[in-house]
Amino acid sequence: MTSTPGSAGPTAEATPPPSEPPAPGADGRIRRFSRAERWVHRVTGALMLLCVVTAGCLYVPQLAELVGRRRLVVTLHEWSGLLLPLPLLLGLGSRALRADLGRLNRFLPYDKEWLRAVRRRDPRPEARPAGKFNAGQKLYAGWIAGAVLVMLGTGLLMWFTGLTPVLWRTSATFVHDWLALAIGIVLLGHIGMAYGDPQARRGMRTGSVDRAWAEREHPRWKEE
Repeated sequence: MTSTPGSAGPTAEATPPPSEPPAPGADGRIRRFSRAERWVHRVTGALMLLCVVTAGCLYVPQLAELVGRRRLVVTLHEWSGLLLPLPLLLGLGSRALRADLGRLNRFLPYDKEWLRAVRRRDPRPEARPAGKFNAGQKLYAGWIAGAVLVMLGTGLLMWFTGLTPVLWRTSATFVHDWLALAIGIVLLGHIGMAYGDPQARRGMRTGSVDRAWAEREHPRWKEE
């Protein structure tokens, strides 16, 4: 079966463009995240949690005494940090994930409106226009990606002690420790925001969200 020039063929009609949310099903829900995206998020979250918990056990004396087995904790911390970028790298084979990374990496004019509304503490949805991801989610994604790369680089300098001068290792330890504290605080904020929005959690858990929620919280999703 063929299609005439200038008209959409059967395949184009069956597959919605990646920048537009699929039409809602009979239950009024639309697809938000693919299975690959949810897998990447879960595995990355588990590795990040392991990395943060083991860091706490290494730096907080009370936790260190409670857990013990420092060598095992150090090994878990090192390998969970080293493997942290792996789920995302494997997930790049997903077209949906690549499309969403493009959205997260692109700031649009209405993202500035969203940030201004946050600064004014204006809670009205119409004052906070957003595409599939709001400006806060874009800032968080960019910051955490950069922080993970810095943590990976400084961690490697601390791990391979014989390859770099003492000054480099001392500086890397300073950056690594303080950035770890910042990441812990930001992650607590991220988890708190997620628990404050059950529909967003459901979207990451099941892959779909209510159409009414999408239209209210992400009204520019379809047009971006």
